[in-house]
Amino acid sequence: MDDRANTIAGWALAGGIAALGLSILSGEYFHSERPEKMGYVVEGVEEEGEGGAAAEAEKPIAFYLASADAAKGADVFKKCAACHNAEKGGPNALGPNLWGVLGEPVGQGAHGFAFSDALKSKGGTWDWQNLSDWLHSPKKFAPGTKMTFAGISKPEDRANVIAYLNQQSDAPRPMPAVPAEAAAAPAEGAAAADNAAAPADGNAAAPAE
Repeated sequence: MDDRANTIAGWALAGGIAALGLSILSGEYFHSERPEKMGYVVEGVEEEGEGGAAAEAEKPIAFYLASADAAKGADVFKKCAACHNAEKGGPNALGPNLWGVLGEPVGQGAHGFAFSDALKSKGGTWDWQNLSDWLHSPKKFAPGTKMTFAGISKPEDRANVIAYLNQQSDAPRPMPAVPAEAAAAPAEGAAAADNAAAPADGNAAAPAE
């Protein structure tokens, strides 16, 4: 009986030693260094704090409207066509008809659409800037709005859509000119560069004789 118990104990010990050896060998075989940075890289997404200078701050919408293209806006508006139309006399759909929207009271409308209380409470009339803010992020402009559209992030695209909507009216408005401060900025920057490049009086090197 003792011999049998010793045999069993011996096999168990041998099995344990073999398992330990295999563990050490597999650990060495599959060994890899811990990465300096943990996590996954998502292609096309720039990490915060990297990638050079910060993105340029967005200018007032009037800056982009000065060079807006209504034809391009019509193409962008196709994203909205599932819920809206901008035809004179066109019906409301999931969203209101947008004919003559510029100048209309915000959230009231002239086409009998049932707007959310969130939008009705905004007050005022649709103008260049608040229409841009709405198109940028409906939920941010009017928290609680029924509109589920995420928004149009590029200001150029929003300006083009607004230019298109401006044309869908009995009385299109004159498009804004480039704001004076925006137009002056490049000229001021160029003047500063010229001043920096020009040598101070009396410090210019004399030509070699």
